[in-house]
Amino acid sequence: MGETIDAGGVDLWVERRGTGPDVLLVAGLGDTAEAWQAQLDGLADRYRLTAFDNRGAGRTPLSEEPLSVPRMAEDAAALLDALGIPAAHVAGFSGGSFIAQELALGRPELVSSLVLVSTCARPDAYFRSMTGFWHWMAERAPSERAMLEAFFLWVYTPRAHADGTVARIVEETLAFPHPQSVDAFQRQLASFVRHDTLDRLAQITAPTLVLAGELDLATPPRLGRVVAEGIPDAEFEVLPGEAHQPFQEVPDLFNARADAFWREVGARG
Repeated sequence: MGETIDAGGVDLWVERRGTGPDVLLVAGLGDTAEAWQAQLDGLADRYRLTAFDNRGAGRTPLSEEPLSVPRMAEDAAALLDALGIPAAHVAGFSGGSFIAQELALGRPELVSSLVLVSTCARPDAYFRSMTGFWHWMAERAPSERAMLEAFFLWVYTPRAHADGTVARIVEETLAFPHPQSVDAFQRQLASFVRHDTLDRLAQITAPTLVLAGELDLATPPRLGRVVAEGIPDAEFEVLPGEAHQPFQEVPDLFNARADAFWREVGARG
């Protein structure tokens, strides 16, 4: 069961599981703590995992103040402070990986390591055009189901569309009792489009693993490679046959790779 935590004046909905070294899981556009269910279930025997709803997603309200990636990184830092966690391994995907970058830049003492999944440092022309389409698609899709079915074309592999995985996720999303509003979706999306750490990546000191899906349309490997090349000594891996959310589609593979990386970081001290 989750709970609401006052994180610097923001009521963040938080799910916690397991025991061991601390891991903070940071979700992307529109996603809630449940997006990390396979990690909360699969890694709890080795780690104390914390996942949360970003502002405007799920059970965390969206305030009237301007939304930005640095502001959401401050929320993540305030959550760690409120929970009394001095440092954690931080894993973020898509927009959550943008937040994780800003967290590592703004509060480096809180970040033991970074796992950045489906990431980029500065959106390019394709990304901006794609997200511009998402912006008006959220308003004009004939139904929430149609919106999800279209949006997920950029998110999941052809395999997941063929084997029923996407259909299941659509049904679960429609049944979720805390849907994201169109306004919240658009405001989160706009903040992620403004993300830019390209000229500051060299300042990140945390050990970093960058994972990219070979078939990712939204943040293809070329964008992740730029991030890995900009962060000193970062590791970069392309996952063959995977798309934007491998932690959901192949959770055993993802969990094993993240676990191996965290153990390596821990062994280095």
